[in-house]
Amino acid sequence: QVQLVESGGGLVQAGGSLRLSCAASDRTFTTYVVGWFRQASGKEREFVATISWIAYIIVYADSVKGQFTISRDNVKSTVSLQMNSLKPEDTAVYYCAARRLGTPTRYKEEYDTWGQGTQVTVSS
Repeated sequence: QVQLVESGGGLVQAGGSLRLSCAASDRTFTTYVVGWFRQASGKEREFVATISWIAYIIVYADSVKGQFTISRDNVKSTVSLQMNSLKPEDTAVYYCAARRLGTPTRYKEEYDTWGQGTQVTVSS
């Protein structure tokens, strides 16, 4: 089973940008749908964005459309999340998740593998 490791989180001021990266342990990653989710303290884990294995289908949560961009590099087995114009309400632990084959989905129950998460904190 593929293993995922997120990186790129940190502390940023409101209006700033961060780029998160999700690295996979093996090349079969190219056949996985990958999603980004986030969980703020005391809240449910929520969908952020997802991308199909050849980047043909991309779906964003309404709350991040036009602000975040998901992309993937199947040669490097990575999926990135570019986050711009960050707001304090974007503060959360961000997780990437993978789903073998299938179609992109916003439902966290449909993902098989999860990373450990990376903290993003946006100060006002």
